[in-house]
Amino acid sequence: MKIQTVKVQRLYLQVADQLRELIRKGTPPPGERLPSERDLAEQFGVGRPTIREAMIALEIAGLVQIRSGSGVYVLRRPGKSLSVANDPGPFEILEARMLFEAEACALAAERISPEQIATLDALLQDMEQENQRETMTEAADEKFHCLIAEACGNSAIGATVRWLWQLRNESEISTHFHQRVRQEGSRPIIDDHRRIVAALRQGKASAARNAMRKHLQRVIDNLLASSQG
Repeated sequence: MKIQTVKVQRLYLQVADQLRELIRKGTPPPGERLPSERDLAEQFGVGRPTIREAMIALEIAGLVQIRSGSGVYVLRRPGKSLSVANDPGPFEILEARMLFEAEACALAAERISPEQIATLDALLQDMEQENQRETMTEAADEKFHCLIAEACGNSAIGATVRWLWQLRNESEISTHFHQRVRQEGSRPIIDDHRRIVAALRQGKASAARNAMRKHLQRVIDNLLASSQG
């Protein structure tokens, strides 16, 4: 008896596979627009971030084109399978970052050193400079968040936050998405980062937690508004 390994597929890939099959059958045909993100979310019974990730997977596979302010259009009928790996999507990573980084920030408020605060102030300046460049890497933003995780004094949390940033930078679907939104003008929110540093400087754990949580929620909201079809 031949048994195939059971694989648990990520939610956005389940949505993308269903859409790929519909496109393969010609509904809608090449050149036509897919239903709106909001309509698809309602039909599939999932959140808009999952639909957005599915659209990115289809775009990477060359099956659709996302046109900002216009919609998502079918380019061609697909082959057998999607070309993307089973990587975590950008919104999955952001949700995980919110869980870990908010608590890391609360701990850091009680344990961060004056030298680390000074480094965060310098990174804020680096972030402002990066935001003004035509081609940006967001290196200062990553260093800022990872330094706070380090300052929390818990090596397990620090390693987890660094790993989540590694996923953000290496996941094909995540890198494709962030490259797209950067091209459309999305930049790290400096004022949010200033509020985080202010809470850390005051040593207020609750304020630091809330500042980080609000910042990452704003990032999610802004990314949902970016590249919206």
